[in-house]
Amino acid sequence: MPEAPWDRLWIGANLATMDGEVGIGHIPDGALAIRGAEIAWIGSRQALAAMQWSAKEVSDAQGCWITPGLIDCHTHLVYAGDRSNEFSARMAGSTYENIARAGGGILSTVRATRAASEDALYEQSIGRARALLGDGVTTLEIKSGYGLDLESELKMLRVARRIGAELEIAVVTTFLGAHTVAPEFAGRPSEYVEYVCEQVLPRAVRERLADAVDVFCESIAFTPEQTRRIFAAARQLGLPLRLHADQLGDSNGGALAAEYGALSADHLEHVSQASLASMAERGVVAGLLPGAYYFLRETRRPPIAALRSLGIPMAVSTDCNPGTSPLASLLLAMNMACVLFGLTPEEALRGVTRNAARALGLHADRGLLRTGARADLALWRIRHPEQLCTDVAMHRPQEVVAAGKTVHLGSG
Repeated sequence: MPEAPWDRLWIGANLATMDGEVGIGHIPDGALAIRGAEIAWIGSRQALAAMQWSAKEVSDAQGCWITPGLIDCHTHLVYAGDRSNEFSARMAGSTYENIARAGGGILSTVRATRAASEDALYEQSIGRARALLGDGVTTLEIKSGYGLDLESELKMLRVARRIGAELEIAVVTTFLGAHTVAPEFAGRPSEYVEYVCEQVLPRAVRERLADAVDVFCESIAFTPEQTRRIFAAARQLGLPLRLHADQLGDSNGGALAAEYGALSADHLEHVSQASLASMAERGVVAGLLPGAYYFLRETRRPPIAALRSLGIPMAVSTDCNPGTSPLASLLLAMNMACVLFGLTPEEALRGVTRNAARALGLHADRGLLRTGARADLALWRIRHPEQLCTDVAMHRPQEVVAAGKTVHLGSG
């Protein structure tokens, strides 16, 4: 019995399959077919000509490049209010730690987010997600962590789910109740950790609002011992783990992430060689966040050469948040990763496709163009994918397809 026709076929495309450990997997004059939410066939137009096939719709890509849909694997984009005053303070010499200890930083956003209704929170956040979609993002991670109490954390996660449904893209929700100690528990971090583990996190899981768990393991947030307590609770609930690690100092975060088999350890400006060795052994992805490095005017960058030599996959993301990385462009984050961290354009593209999928545990069907993979695509009128890194704000996708459906790129 012949196979059902393809829903759509593109011909005459340059395909960047990202299907391999090196290179972009270029197929010139390529063809790609989708059926339902999956890629049904991929190859050269010459190979297609030797086949019998049928498609409901055939599109001539006219030499456009088709890449996998981009993946932003670390964002905090659901929040209320703004922290533009902190930008001015930092320009005047204040540090991230000084601002946080003075009651600004995360707790400032917590106050605004708690006060916002769910609808208001959605309206303030959807525009940031639309901006990322406009950069070709089809899978988006969104963290909680600006609620720090039961109802506010759940509210944030519901808004994240709502954004995914509205934009028709994949949203991966990460519970970050351990972002900082809630104001009600000031001076009692261990009691707050107990509250998170015994009350908030289990409820988020029961309501199917959390896909993973993250912890901010730093001197101004949670200790390694407290992080272990939260990781143990998350493991019991069957959730994968991520970690904010070694951004402000070496807290042995990379090794801790490896110890618990976390998907990624993110930031890593101060990571030790011992931690890197553990990450390499356990396959932990290094999450690179050049936006925070830029906005905080850091001078110590992640150890890119060591990450390369150890074969640790490097993901790149916006870290979109109100204070330390108010950035809603993954294309700009790719440029920053090249200019500030020294990644090659190929590494940056891999960082927002193949390796970003690894950081979310989605590498089986995301971040690459392969038969059977999810049909997440971005079409670009460019001469080479390097331009996505080099030409800032000059290129937007001609079309974005998520799970086989063309998605609306309008503003809102």
